This record gives sequence, C-alpha cells and structure tokens, in this order.
Amino acid sequence: MSSESDELQDLVPADARSIYSETVIDHAMAPRNLEAIQNADGFASERGPCGDTMEIWLRIKSGCIARATFMTDGCGPSIASGSMVTEMATGKSTGEAHRITQRDVLDALGGLPEDSEHCALLAAKTLKAALKDYIATKQEPWKRTYRRH
Repeated sequence: MSSESDELQDLVPADARSIYSETVIDHAMAPRNLEAIQNADGFASERGPCGDTMEIWLRIKSGCIARATFMTDGCGPSIASGSMVTEMATGKSTGEAHRITQRDVLDALGGLPEDSEHCALLAAKTLKAALKDYIATKQEPWKRTYRRH
C-alpha cells in the first residue's frame, strides 16, 4: 500500500515534473501552514500582477515568529511559494523574516519557471506587509479593531 504522499505524487503529470522541482510539487500538493489564525499579531492581503491574492497571518512571541500561515486563491506555484515562505519565516526574528526575499523563496523551492517567478515575489511581499501590520498594531493596538479579516 502506497502512502498518501505517493498517491498525490502519482497525480502529477509527467510534463509538470519536467517544469517544476520536486520541492515545488511537494509544497503545491501538500502545502504547509494553510489556514487562517484568529486574532493574529500581523496580517496582510496582497494581490499579485496575475490577479492571485495571498494572505499571511503571523503569531509573534518575544520578537520571533512562532507561527506563520497563509491562504491563496492562486495557482500551484503561488501555493508552493506561500507554503515555503511561511516555513522559512517560522522561528525567525521579525528582522530576519523581513529580510526574506523573492530570491530566497525561489532558491528554497529549487526555482520556478520565469513566468511563475512573480509568485515568489508575491509571497515575500505579503510576508513583509504582515510584518509591517504587526509593527503598526504593536505601536497602536487600537488599529487591530479595524482589521478586515
């Protein structure tokens, strides 16, 4: 009997395997941290150039990201990028997480086709916006009341 992961991998067409790395396929088929956090410490929703939307929620403890989650209405590369950026950010200080770039996400995924690289940019940009929201609500906690999520 094959594992659930093996069964999911069998669903990936051979041509997709020639375009995407195994890491991209894994994160797209079995995304990590795919959920919303209630009363998050930081939140952002960004729209990419192709129309995909990504949302990132952060739980911050003692200046470090204890939990990062995401949701997207985007394609497989968007899902993989959101999954990867939340994995990369978890456990890092807010300053370290703020330095995560599109290139970092692309490198961690093993690359994306040129026409999908904007998905990694969307993930990095949304993470930075969620960190910015965390800082703003930390400085002015009343702003949390007016969030729309």
